[in-house]
Amino acid sequence: MRRLIALAALFGCTPACASETGANVNFHLTSHPVGWLALALFVLAYVAVILEERIHLAKSKPVVLAAALIWGLIAWTTGGAGGTHEAQQAFDAMFLEYSEIFFFLVVAMTYVTAMGERNVFEALRTQLTRRRFSYRSLFWITGLLAFSLSPMLDNLTTALVMSAVILAVGAGNGRFTTLALINLVVAANAGGAWSAFGDITTLMVWQANKAQFFDFFHIFAPALVNWLVPALAMNFALPKGSPEPAEGSSPIKHGGISICLTFALTVAITVIGRQWLGMPATYGMLTGLALLNLLATRIDYRQRHYALAQGMEPQTYSIFRIIANAEWDTLLFFYGVFACVGGLAALGYLELASTHLYGNLGFTAANSIMGLLSAIVDNIPIMFAVLKMNPPMDQGQWLLITLTAGVGGSLLSVGSAAGVALMGASRGQYTFMRHLRWSWAIALGYVASIALHLWMNAHLFGGH
Repeated sequence: MRRLIALAALFGCTPACASETGANVNFHLTSHPVGWLALALFVLAYVAVILEERIHLAKSKPVVLAAALIWGLIAWTTGGAGGTHEAQQAFDAMFLEYSEIFFFLVVAMTYVTAMGERNVFEALRTQLTRRRFSYRSLFWITGLLAFSLSPMLDNLTTALVMSAVILAVGAGNGRFTTLALINLVVAANAGGAWSAFGDITTLMVWQANKAQFFDFFHIFAPALVNWLVPALAMNFALPKGSPEPAEGSSPIKHGGISICLTFALTVAITVIGRQWLGMPATYGMLTGLALLNLLATRIDYRQRHYALAQGMEPQTYSIFRIIANAEWDTLLFFYGVFACVGGLAALGYLELASTHLYGNLGFTAANSIMGLLSAIVDNIPIMFAVLKMNPPMDQGQWLLITLTAGVGGSLLSVGSAAGVALMGASRGQYTFMRHLRWSWAIALGYVASIALHLWMNAHLFGGH
C-alpha cells in the first residue's frame, strides 16, 4: 500500500522509485537544532489536538501547520532547490502513502454518508429500538459486530460504518454514545490485528514474508482479550434502560439497499484486487466509487421521474454533493499526522528510537514499547521502521509486533485510523479527553493480550 501510479506520474517518479529512494532517506539530524525544533513543533501540535475541546481549534489546523514547518526546515537544511533533491523525494514518498489512505477514506466516507442519506442507519436504529435492546446489550452487540467485521472490512471501514449505527441508536444519550464509540475503536483495532488484511500493518508484515496468511490466526485469542478487558470495565459505567423506540416507521429510501450491495461489492473488489491482483486497496475503493456514481445516476433519474409524476419540484441526487460534505477536518488531520511523522522519520528519529530499543532492551520489551509508541505516531510508520531495521526475530516476535502495533493505537483516540475517523464523524461526542478517561482499562487489555500471546504461542518463540 505504498504506490499510487497516477500521482507518481505527476511527480515524475515511479512508485517504486519513490519507495526505494524517498522512503529510505535519513538525514541524521536528530542532534541538530533543526531536528530539535521539528520535534518541538510536533509535540506542540499534538498538545493543541489534545486541547481541542478547550481551545476550540479544529484538530487539522495545528498538525498541518506543523507539517509545513517541519518539511520546510528539512528542505532548507538539506540545500533547498540547489541540493540533492532528497528532501523532495522523501516528501513525495510520504505523500504517495497518504494519497492512498486519502482516497480510501473519501470513498468509505462517501458510502457511509450515502447510506445514511437513504435512511439505512435510521431503519436499523428503528429495528434495534423496537426489539427493546438495553443500552448494555447494544454496547455488546455493536462491539461484537465491529470485532467480527474488522478482519474483513479493515478497522477503518468498520469504524465508519458501525459509528453511524451507534450515533443513530444512541441519539439523545451522550454517555452511551461515548462509551460505545470507545468500545468500537478498541474492537475494530483488535479485530483487524489478527487478519492479514484487517489493517495496513498486518498487510505490511504479510507482504514482507514475516508471517503467512494463517499464521495471523495465532493472535486471535490475544486480540479478543484486548477488546474484552476494557469492554468489561466500561460495561459497569453504561447507563441503565433502553433507548426510546422510534416513532413510526423509517423505511429505507429507494436505492438504499442497492448502495449497501454496491458497498459489499466494493469491499470484495478491494480484497480480490489486493489478494490476487497485487493492487493497492485504493484500486478497489475507487472502482467502487465509479459503481456508486453509476448507481447514483439511476437513483437521480428515478427520483426526478417520481417528483414530476407527483407534480413536485424535482430534486437532484449527486454523489459529488455527498463527497463535498465529507469530514475534511479529519482528512486534513490525517495529512498532517502523516507529514509530521514522515518528517521525523526523514530526520532520523524513528530509526534512532528503533535502534536503541531493539539493541538495548530485547525483542519482547522493544515490541511492547513500539506498540505504545504507535498510540502517538501512528502504527504504519512504526511498523515501517521495524521492517526497515529487520531485527533477527522469530515468528513469535513478528506476531507480537503485529499485535502490539495493531492494538496499541487504541490507547489514544489519535493513535489509530479508526479513532481519528470517529473524532470527526461523532461531531464532539467522541474526543481525545473522553477516550483518555478509559485509557487505563485499554492499557489493562493491552498488557493482558501480550501476556496471553507469550503463554499461548510460546512454541513460536526461539528464546529471545
